[in-house]
Amino acid sequence: VQLQASGGGLVQAGDSLRLSCAHSGRTFSRYAMGWFRQVPGKEREFVAAISRTGSSTYYVDSVKGRLTISRDNAKNTVDLQMNSLKPEDTAVYYCAAGLSHPVADRTLVGYWGQGTLVTVSS
Repeated sequence: VQLQASGGGLVQAGDSLRLSCAHSGRTFSRYAMGWFRQVPGKEREFVAAISRTGSSTYYVDSVKGRLTISRDNAKNTVDLQMNSLKPEDTAVYYCAAGLSHPVADRTLVGYWGQGTLVTVSS
């Protein structure tokens, strides 16, 4: 399993950004998916998760109402729509795949993407 994240960049506070993660192979629908983020000197933290079918989602409280996770099993992709971005959202964002939903803990992650940097200026 290989995960390729993209879509990061530099934006201003209040702007929107959409991250995407492409899954290689033909087993995408077997995995629950999630997004985590990490800033230098801190542990990688959970952001959002989605079930295998996309029928269930789960978010950390700090992003509820602003970030939306979605997936397209036909295209083998999972996206993170990020609205009303804040400077504290600045981090490297990682997509993750696991066998249990929600993929809300690092111990549940079987595969990591390479990360994409999101920088939100004030």
